[in-house]
Amino acid sequence: MTSPALTFLLDLALKMALTATIVVAISVVVERSGPFIGALIAALPTAAGAAYIILAFEHPPDFIAASAVGSAAAAATVSIFALIYTVLAQRHGLILSLGVAVAVWFVAAAALRLNAWTPLTATLLNLVVFGLTVPLSWRYRTSGAPAKFMRTAYDIPLRALTAAVVVATVTTASTSIGSFLSGVFAVFPIVMASSVIILHPRVGGVTSASMFAHAQIALNGLWLGFLAVHYLVAPLGVCGALGVGLVVCVAWSGVLWIIRARRK
Repeated sequence: MTSPALTFLLDLALKMALTATIVVAISVVVERSGPFIGALIAALPTAAGAAYIILAFEHPPDFIAASAVGSAAAAATVSIFALIYTVLAQRHGLILSLGVAVAVWFVAAAALRLNAWTPLTATLLNLVVFGLTVPLSWRYRTSGAPAKFMRTAYDIPLRALTAAVVVATVTTASTSIGSFLSGVFAVFPIVMASSVIILHPRVGGVTSASMFAHAQIALNGLWLGFLAVHYLVAPLGVCGALGVGLVVCVAWSGVLWIIRARRK
């Protein structure tokens, strides 16, 4: 019979491997795309999706539905994170720009606990926040292909490790921290942060921040997708709800791509 300790370690290893595979694949695509396409991909719930897949195996449908409300509300904190980095990266280095942005994210995430969020209030929060962050980020958008750079030996392992640790921590602690906070920390912007760690030193803050500026509109698909998950868990089940939520996010990014293509 397998010991509880061994079962826990195998489960943790599976979580980390699944997350690392998804996040590394997406971030490689991001760094090889232009700021706009990179933003559409970075705004997708990749690490969050990995977290929810794991949570779905460990918790009942009600937990997933409640977590989705937390993730929807937390989408606003991701937008704030992106704006802070975008502004600071114009004049400052990676450590200061990303460090302050991450610190602000944690403060904003902690502030979410001050209110009992519902789908309606989460929607209103996002409308207010994105109503500010989108126009404030507009001036920092650029276009064109990313600058060429040489990847170092630690780039991919770094991305894999950071993403895997975040998702494994959230899913392992989910029982202790509850459904709402599990949803909040599931959308911690690990893919965006990992991409910046790679891109900022090589292409500069202005270029890497452009991806975040482009991502502001695309990030609206995040909270829309999680609201869909919340409402569809009961009629469709967890797997069906997560699938539709992903489709909503991808469809939102697809519409933005089509609009941009027609304008050109």
